[in-house]
Formats: sequence, C-alpha cells, structure tokens
Amino acid sequence: MAEKWLVGVDLGGTTTKLAVISMYGEIMHKWEIPTDVSDGGKNITVNIAKAIDAKLEELGHSKSEIIGIGMGAPGPVDLATGVIFEAVNLGWKEPYPLKDLLEVETSLPAVIDNDANCAALGEMWKGAGNGAKDLVCVTLGTGVGGGVITNGDIVHGVSGAAGEIGHITSLAEGGAPCNCGKTGCLETIASATGIVRIATEALNKEASNGELAAVYKETGYVTAKDVFDSAKRNDSLALKVIDSVALHLGIALANIANTLNPEKIVLGGGVSKAGDILLNPIKEQFLRNSFPRVAQSTEISIATLGNDAGVIGAAWLVKNKIGQE
Repeated sequence: MAEKWLVGVDLGGTTTKLAVISMYGEIMHKWEIPTDVSDGGKNITVNIAKAIDAKLEELGHSKSEIIGIGMGAPGPVDLATGVIFEAVNLGWKEPYPLKDLLEVETSLPAVIDNDANCAALGEMWKGAGNGAKDLVCVTLGTGVGGGVITNGDIVHGVSGAAGEIGHITSLAEGGAPCNCGKTGCLETIASATGIVRIATEALNKEASNGELAAVYKETGYVTAKDVFDSAKRNDSLALKVIDSVALHLGIALANIANTLNPEKIVLGGGVSKAGDILLNPIKEQFLRNSFPRVAQSTEISIATLGNDAGVIGAAWLVKNKIGQE
C-alpha cells in the first residue's frame, strides 16, 4: 500500500460503523461492531481501538499507514477539543473527552464532530452534494438531524450546536413533546417516530376503510413505511399524513434556505427512502414558502450514500483537519 489511509467511524447508540478509506474518499474496507454502553460507555473507545488493530492485522498493514481517525458522534461536539457535551444514549451524561481518550487508546491523531455533520460532509464529498460548497443536509430517521456547510466547511456555532434542524419549532400551536424538553419541534413531525404518531392519531380519530386502516386493524400499529406504501397506492389517510409532514418540513427548509441560500438541500435517513411520494410535496411547499431567488437557485435531492455517509464524512475530517496540520 503506497498511499496513506484514513479511518472513519460513525458512532451510534447500538452499532459503531468503521471504515478504512482512501485519500480520494473510496471505502477500501468497512465493518461494524456493537456499541457497548455499559458502565457509562467507558468501553467504547477501547473497543474501537481493538477493532482497528484487528482489522489492520487482518489486512497485513500497520498503523504508520494511517493518517488518523475521524469520528461522528451523537450530540453537540467542540471540534477544537473533541469534547462531546452530552450523549445520554451512550452513557455520557457529562462533557466527555472523546478525542483525548480515542487518541490514547489508538495512538493515532483523532478529530471528532457531530454525526449529522459528518453525514453532511460525506454527501458533499462523495454523494448527492456533487461538489457543492454550500449545502444543507437533513437526516430524517428516528429523529431529525442536520448539518450546514458553507464555503466547503461545517458551521458549528458558538457552542457546537449549529445545525439542530430537528429542533426548529413547528408553526403549529402547541405540538407534541420532544425529547429535548420543548414541544412542537420538527423532529416530532418529520421523523419516522413523528410520522407514526401523526398517522396513529389520525387512525384513532377518523373512521377509515383504506389500506392503512386495514394494517392498523390487523396489527395494532403502523410504521412509517406502511404510511408511505399506502400513500403510493392512493390511500387517502396516508396521503393526508404525508401532506402534513411535507407542509412543516417544506416550510422549515424554506426558512433555512432563505437564511443561508444553499446550492443544495440533501435529504437523508430512512424516511428519505420514501422517494418522490414525500419529496414532491416537500418541494411544492418549499417553492411556495421560499424567497423567489432562493427557490430558483436551491436544489432539493435525496442523499445517495446511505449508511456510508457518516464514515466518509468522518474520513473527510481527517484529510482536511489532521492532514493539513
């Protein structure tokens, strides 16, 4: 191996994704390990170090060929220090020196950022961003995450919490309670969890004989996929749910675009796999609510990297932050 390699890590609450990546953003090897959150998450960095050592031994390469490790972690992160301020799902309830501990365990330089930021960087570098330097990435999964890129780099804000798009407050009065402690956050509407909540409330409120109602009657619950599948077959209640989600998400994206004027808005995460049945009504609301010049210059598209976005973006951090030191 003549060229140096990058290691990208996407740290999740149940699974940690790892990849060895070339300087050109190509994944050479990727694998996963369980995330051990026992004992306050103290084994997480140790397990990652062991996994990297084992992979390098398997490939017949040494650490001297690795420039460094980039990691995306859930929660606000101080990029300069690599401290993650709070990640309750990992057992870290206080500010946690993730960068320092990872460097001690691996003997490699490390750089840490928020997981949604890493996904945005991945899409910019090798995915739907396609070279765009002004980009907003919105991840629609169990929650709603976001990463804002201006002039080719992530916006962090004064306390590392920029891009918390999921916690933009809905225009609707009141709203459902969010895990952040507020009510009416976008996450309570546009996430998979929010879609299920809206659909379930509608099913309990309305007498319906459609496909979605039949699924609910048979199983006692519906999933976001059930909603999208039913909508694709013109189920009226499912279409009504999607219209509600698209309204709120489209307005939120319009407000973001009116502020930042990005070249592209990229929608990722499991919910985005619904495709045009969700994308088209979002675009309609976006065009209706954005400033005309913004509407003309901003393209909304679906992310292309899937679960690889986070590790590729983390590798970008190594190349552009550590590689330049």
